[in-house]
Amino acid sequence: MSRDLPPGWTLTGPRENLTIHTGGRFEAVGACSRLRRVGPFVFIAGTTALEPSGRLHAPDDAYAQSLYILRRFERLLEEAGAELRHTVRTRAFFTKISEDAAGFARAHGEVFRGIDPVTTGCEAGLTQPGMRVEIELDAVIHDAEGRVG
Repeated sequence: MSRDLPPGWTLTGPRENLTIHTGGRFEAVGACSRLRRVGPFVFIAGTTALEPSGRLHAPDDAYAQSLYILRRFERLLEEAGAELRHTVRTRAFFTKISEDAAGFARAHGEVFRGIDPVTTGCEAGLTQPGMRVEIELDAVIHDAEGRVG
């Protein structure tokens, strides 16, 4: 685990049973975390492109917001002892699927080319004007042959 955590991040538990809180506005109120690892399974909650300052990254740009979120996921996975290559599923929620799915798909393709996780997208109401996408990620830590544990 990295010792240089971003502001607001807290890690609880040993790496194999890890919880990461990032200071998100719903985490304390909703008794939920940003990341949860149990054994080889890693789950990252729906994440939007809100910067640590609370400012929305790249308003109305689904591609830039998707890249920002996926780079955050890379850091979260690293803290949990996983890598992007362990990703098995992503889910995306769009403000307007007909306008936002292409930007998400482009960013997803850039980040996950050769990994090819399954993905699903649907239209959903997001919480701020300019917010175009929210993404979730599931990973299973495995070796190069796909063996878990």
